[in-house]
Amino acid sequence: MPTTFEALESELIAFRRDLHAHPELSRREHRTTAAVADRLEAAGFAVRLLPVSGLVADLGAEHPAYRVALRADLDALPVPEATGLPFTSTVSGVCHACGHDVHTSAVLGAGLLLKAREGELLARGLGVRLVFQPAEEVIPGGAHDVMEAGGLDGVDRILAVHCDPTIAVGSVGLKVGAVTAAADSVEVTLTGRGGHTSRPHLTQDLTYALAKVVTDVPAALSRRLDPRAGVALVWGSVHAGGAGNVIPSIGTATGTLRMLDAEVWKTSGPILEQLIHAVVAPYAVTAHVKHVPGVPPVVNEGHAIEALRAGVLSAGALETPTAQSLGGEDFAWYLSSVPGAMARLGTRTPGGRTYDLHQGDVVIDERAIGIGAKVLAGAALAGGTR
Repeated sequence: MPTTFEALESELIAFRRDLHAHPELSRREHRTTAAVADRLEAAGFAVRLLPVSGLVADLGAEHPAYRVALRADLDALPVPEATGLPFTSTVSGVCHACGHDVHTSAVLGAGLLLKAREGELLARGLGVRLVFQPAEEVIPGGAHDVMEAGGLDGVDRILAVHCDPTIAVGSVGLKVGAVTAAADSVEVTLTGRGGHTSRPHLTQDLTYALAKVVTDVPAALSRRLDPRAGVALVWGSVHAGGAGNVIPSIGTATGTLRMLDAEVWKTSGPILEQLIHAVVAPYAVTAHVKHVPGVPPVVNEGHAIEALRAGVLSAGALETPTAQSLGGEDFAWYLSSVPGAMARLGTRTPGGRTYDLHQGDVVIDERAIGIGAKVLAGAALAGGTR
């Protein structure tokens, strides 16, 4: 165990750089899981591996009066890295573009800080569970894996941090209430009779119909769902055909449906399907809609935010207000079972560039790792009361 925080911080940065250089996609985080497990076991933790990837580890009282969980996510994204950092991804087409390597290192650091104060946890009858979950970036997410394996059993509160490159390092964004949006995946496949572009009247012009889906359905949703819900249907991939003079017989559009309101989210699926079929009906094509509900909004509970606020204070960081975003986070599923909260961890170098997550060029100010560790450890110690 490092004897000073400075030594621990250096270790955590080195640990993060190793994870960053060896990113793994969702439910394939075997090397990452092993690296975390090895470090925790070396510190005296009893580690329980999850069935595919990921792990949980407990410390403090064996049968606590109150147990706080600290959650990290392990997976990377199928995005090529473009940072040019010395520890850049060694895996072609995969990188930690969302900062999960930072989350993992911060929760590991919080665990090591709390291990050094385990006597205090025992004296207070307080337990802490470290949750390192797989597959946050896919639907269905790894939060379900954790809960199905009993990883949330006996937990009274759960806390997490998430990288925010719009906030300067040293500051942490806190907000009671909803901080993220509901997010679903949408895939529309159209099939129909193809043909030559000189005779569109003898075909079911699938390309034209697909273009109408891409442009008309998002607009129509704004008239069918409450505009206060902040609905956004955005396409990330559209494909039909391969030649300029051929009308294809199949085409697809894939994207995400996001909204700020959980109640509107529950009603959106049937309306979306109805609109897609109505839009393509004049072109006589067949539409297959695959709408997979992903996550509800993350709704931060007030007492959990108070615990995080205490953690921010104990870490010597600054609290900053933050707004609800249209990003999705499967941390929300934990909050459907136990109260908790997610803080936004500032990762931007003051005066430096503001990056965007899920882009291959995102660079994190690594001082955020130690701050995240101290915030979570302090919040766990402060959060052992109802």
